[in-house]
Amino acid sequence: MPIPPFKKKPSGPKGLSLALQGGGAHGAFEWGILDRLLEEDDLEIKAVTAASAGAMNAVCLAQGLIDDGKAGARKRLDSFWKQVNRQGGRNVFGDTSIWTSAFGGAFGNGADWLKNTPGWRMAETLALSFSPYEFNPFNLNPLHDTLEAEITFKQIREKSLLKLYISATAIRTSKARIFRETELTARHIMASACLPQLFQAVEIDGEPYWDGGFLANPPLWPLFYDDTPDDILIVSLNPFVREETPKTPGEIMDRLNEITFNASLASELRAIGFVQKLLDEGLLKDNARGRYRRMLVHAITADKPLADLSLSTKFNTEWSFLSDLKERGRTAAEAWLTECGGCIGQRSSVDLRVGFP
Repeated sequence: MPIPPFKKKPSGPKGLSLALQGGGAHGAFEWGILDRLLEEDDLEIKAVTAASAGAMNAVCLAQGLIDDGKAGARKRLDSFWKQVNRQGGRNVFGDTSIWTSAFGGAFGNGADWLKNTPGWRMAETLALSFSPYEFNPFNLNPLHDTLEAEITFKQIREKSLLKLYISATAIRTSKARIFRETELTARHIMASACLPQLFQAVEIDGEPYWDGGFLANPPLWPLFYDDTPDDILIVSLNPFVREETPKTPGEIMDRLNEITFNASLASELRAIGFVQKLLDEGLLKDNARGRYRRMLVHAITADKPLADLSLSTKFNTEWSFLSDLKERGRTAAEAWLTECGGCIGQRSSVDLRVGFP
């Protein structure tokens, strides 16, 4: 029996694409994951697709790699989240309740009992009856200053070592728009993170945009049609699974928010699973150029690491909380590297046939 020709394994770091969800201050969990992944010499992040807070982490990663490679990326992410903390607390990501800061000091940041009282709910309903065009007529947004202080977008457009795919929702057409690294400005990131209850729509080239998480959180399809690594690591900030049925108004709204912002990702994962099934059954040809491409899917989900956090904590930018989220991210990344790191370049560590996660 003839001996098959020896195939030399490609040398160098293993390529990886990242898919980063949005989720306000919970993006610091992604910061921790990135911080740990950047310590791995045999991994190279080559592409990032992202929405909202994930988009902020993506441009920080790109800027840092331009500055000083992986060490520069870790330093830039650290600097950005410190800047988020310094830029006026909850205003960077917005806050659905005008009373949170006022009561936080008097009753403590936990004050969950207060949020379930009729008076609190009435106050929240009153606050949400105003649009950002009414309570913020001058369209003040500290996120712009934070981004401009940390990111040199001209360098991103001209020198990025990463392929970036940043999603925003086109209001007029109800379509997801993907912005590439070659066109990014601070306004593109602000558009990707624009929650319509909290901020005025961000207009780019005459088109108004809202948060990219509504239709692509994050978008996976751009990775299929470009020259990117076959391995995708999805980082979610919204738990897919919760064991208890929500019963209070706050719990119901929190869970509804999580389901809504996971919907687009769940749909894309079902589509990937279906294509993989057809490829496995020989009903489609694996085309390396992208039309029907076999992707290797991995995931670090929020289901356990962030299960104890409510929607309101997505607006919390206190340094102790952000630092805790970073450590949770590092711990989750360490566990994933130990359990699934060997799968990179070999096989998916997520079985899409039985559901996600």
